[in-house]
Amino acid sequence: MKKVVITHIKRTPVGAFNGALSSFTAPQLGSIVIKALLEESKIDKNSIDEVIMGNVLTAGLGQAPARQAAIYAGLPEKTEALTINKMCGSGLKAVMLAHQAIQCGDADIIIAGGQESMSNAPYILQGARNGYRLGNSTIYDSVLLDGLTDVYNNIHMGLCAESCAKDFSFTREELDTFATLSYNRAIAAQKDGKFNDEIVPVTVVTRKGETIVKDDEEPGKVNFDKMATLRPAFDKNGVVTAANASKLNDGAAAVLIMSEEKALELGYKPIVEIVAQSSAAKAPIEFTTAPADAIKKVLKRANLKTTDIDLYEINEAFAVVSLAVAKLTGLTTENVNVNGGAIALGHP
Repeated sequence: MKKVVITHIKRTPVGAFNGALSSFTAPQLGSIVIKALLEESKIDKNSIDEVIMGNVLTAGLGQAPARQAAIYAGLPEKTEALTINKMCGSGLKAVMLAHQAIQCGDADIIIAGGQESMSNAPYILQGARNGYRLGNSTIYDSVLLDGLTDVYNNIHMGLCAESCAKDFSFTREELDTFATLSYNRAIAAQKDGKFNDEIVPVTVVTRKGETIVKDDEEPGKVNFDKMATLRPAFDKNGVVTAANASKLNDGAAAVLIMSEEKALELGYKPIVEIVAQSSAAKAPIEFTTAPADAIKKVLKRANLKTTDIDLYEINEAFAVVSLAVAKLTGLTTENVNVNGGAIALGHP
């Protein structure tokens, strides 16, 4: 099978909920990063076989969000497109599908990534199609309904995190310490310019003029003094707070993926080779520890040990996720999310 590499990467800044990027739909944000990839790589637009974009909150976006992003970015209408809905990992799954397609020869070049505008997720009036004859009804927030509710247990995902905290006996102090580390790392990464090459500045046009957004919004909003005094967000006796959980955000990211053979033919220097991939699933309430199983599976497939890997990225949906996964895999925080994670940077 073919070796598969990533040659170019781009992302928007991560916007705060109802923040700087809230005037853009998810496909519009996706189009910004796709266009940036095309411009930086100078690749022939006709050579892109497919665009695969993750997008969870699709209510009200219109048909085929990934295709919208592709066309808005200037790709030919013949370019195939696929939208992926996989909770928390839709963008990563898009990359995995691209990897598989290229590896087995179904495609040569694919743009893959994710796009989300949580600020623009609509409210839903269920039952309105047939009218209401009598009584009250409920308007549902699609951010909660489609994005943050465990439908099997009918609880907020934050309560799943609380369940994990109890299972591992994590204290509030441990979670806040990890959150502080995430923020400090993100702030340091911003200061050192570590995100500069990957971020596409976004121009926001209003009646007052133009504003260029080039930095992630969340790191600058932290108040370390208040972190320890925040009330638990989901269980009054719990340990999960707004500070040690990920945030609601807007943003998009995409990568240019192709076979190593094609990259060399086009004169690109690969950033990375995708060596192996894996997924894992558990009971929905135990989603917090599924990444540990995925890590073990992918290391086995690649014939590697935990210590063979220098850096790990583990989704910080909640501090308990990264801490639990690190505990189950024998990792420490030293080489996990070294530039901060979703707690500090955001979780579109």
